[in-house]
Amino acid sequence: MGDKHWKKPAAEALRVREDFRLADVDPGSTPGYTGDKAKAEKHLAKDLPRLADMQERLFAASHVGNASDSVLLVLQAMDTAGKGGIVRHVVGGVDPQGVALVAFKKPTPEELEHDFLWRIRKELPPPGFIGVFDRSHYEDVLIGRVRQLAPAEEIERRYQAINEFEQEIVNAGTRIIKVMLYISRDEQRERLTKRLDRPDKHWKFNPGDIDERQRWDDYMSAYQTVFDRTATAHAPWFVVPADHKWYARLAVQELLFDTLDTIDPQWPVADFDVDEQRRRLANS
Repeated sequence: MGDKHWKKPAAEALRVREDFRLADVDPGSTPGYTGDKAKAEKHLAKDLPRLADMQERLFAASHVGNASDSVLLVLQAMDTAGKGGIVRHVVGGVDPQGVALVAFKKPTPEELEHDFLWRIRKELPPPGFIGVFDRSHYEDVLIGRVRQLAPAEEIERRYQAINEFEQEIVNAGTRIIKVMLYISRDEQRERLTKRLDRPDKHWKFNPGDIDERQRWDDYMSAYQTVFDRTATAHAPWFVVPADHKWYARLAVQELLFDTLDTIDPQWPVADFDVDEQRRRLANS
């Protein structure tokens, strides 16, 4: 962590711990970071080459070497919180051949015929990849709970099923970063209003978002339960205040760095004689 403006590592400042309460978090705060927007945008851009290098090493270590490591970034949030911006401005800075992005929508009839984790398993990142879930299996205990799309006992079963599922994929070599982008209700209203004010943004507006706003408190309660039940040592949750887009993007970049540093992917050693190939090339 070379940025002097981070007084506390993002992974430490944002991690959900046993006594965590979502209501105590200020969506407009910048935990651990003392810089301003200009500093954050400068450091975000400056560190993108380092992120790209680490991603390339991760990819090479599995595709030429025999490493089994991968990363899964789970992004959950209320609408307009900035998931798309994270994908474009953070993950978008690395080689796309090593990124697997999945945006989960409403389950199809085929998917509904299976257990809720069936469609998730099919989209897990293979070794060497950074996977990004734009929404995820947590929809099944968030909107599923708020909208009562499944019986209460089934929702309860899913928390433990998620914990076991995540332990399984961690054991297989995937590091999981679970992020809730925490936007305030007032900030969401402003962002939705801007979409209505601009004809070029009307395509992004969904009238259903207003319906979901009526259930805001229910969603916040559902998120709190998710944190209480599924914030584990092997798959921790991080709540990232998102009223400032620049902070949310920088924070997620830092979380990716922290995870990739723990993997420490190395360039695979050549399985041929480099000097010999250099001579052959010179004589060709």
